[in-house]
Amino acid sequence: MGVKDYYAAIPRHWKFPRAILYLFAVELAIEIAALALFGIAQPDLYRTRLWQEGSDHGWNSNPNEIIYAYANYRPINVPLPWSQFVTNYNVVIAVLALFLLLCKGIMYICHIFYPLISLIIHVALIALYAVSIHAQAGPDMSDPHHPQPGAPWYITKSCGAPVNPKLKGYCQQAKGSFAVAIMLLAVFVVYFALSLYSLVRPPRSYSLARGKSGDVESPQQRPWEMMQVPATPGTAGGLMSPTTPRTTAFNTLSGKVGAKGKGKAKEPATRTDGKLPLRHHISMGDELYQGPSRS
Repeated sequence: MGVKDYYAAIPRHWKFPRAILYLFAVELAIEIAALALFGIAQPDLYRTRLWQEGSDHGWNSNPNEIIYAYANYRPINVPLPWSQFVTNYNVVIAVLALFLLLCKGIMYICHIFYPLISLIIHVALIALYAVSIHAQAGPDMSDPHHPQPGAPWYITKSCGAPVNPKLKGYCQQAKGSFAVAIMLLAVFVVYFALSLYSLVRPPRSYSLARGKSGDVESPQQRPWEMMQVPATPGTAGGLMSPTTPRTTAFNTLSGKVGAKGKGKAKEPATRTDGKLPLRHHISMGDELYQGPSRS
């Protein structure tokens, strides 16, 4: 089994093509919201403020500890939920996902958005957004006196009292950023499931997909140039001139019809009434020529 056979055996048709169109619309709406929320949060619109608010209530570490550690040349790792890396990372993957969505739409219109391609794309997107969700919901154990073993307070707690009312909008934006990341991950998981289901199908479906793909041609689909062309009439015995009504008439007069199986050969026609002989033609034999000698 060659490479072409393996390539032809890959299904190229979606099991539920309408579901892909619905997913495109849903993903576009969520991607726009994610890009807006992640872009607003960059570079540090509310991250440090929420970090400080949690510290004031004893829910997590204090951001000033980072400054003290740097001043005393003491190594310290910034907690993942409060790091600049997470903010930049979310913006990058949001732009990348939106770009891939445009590419997926173009490929779908051109009928080259195959399930295998979708599987590869969405495995990568699932991994990227899984890292984002893990980073946003990561623990903060840098302060042993105020440990935060779970997700940050703006995810696990309400944005109302006792939180500062001035930070309520920022708290809701942070919650929204976390929510859209989860929704995008769910959409990509659905993509992955549909792609896998379209690839793993019964053998009969595989054969139908191969027949529709056009890579494996049936005898009826072979190019007409490769088919055997019927022989031209009058050339069955070799390279001869085609039979025409004029040739048939002269062959009849010369008695050559019998040689082709159409009856007994007739005797050469001659004039017996004393009139002028028959007009000679190159296709007639010498036995019909009654005129002067051609020598």
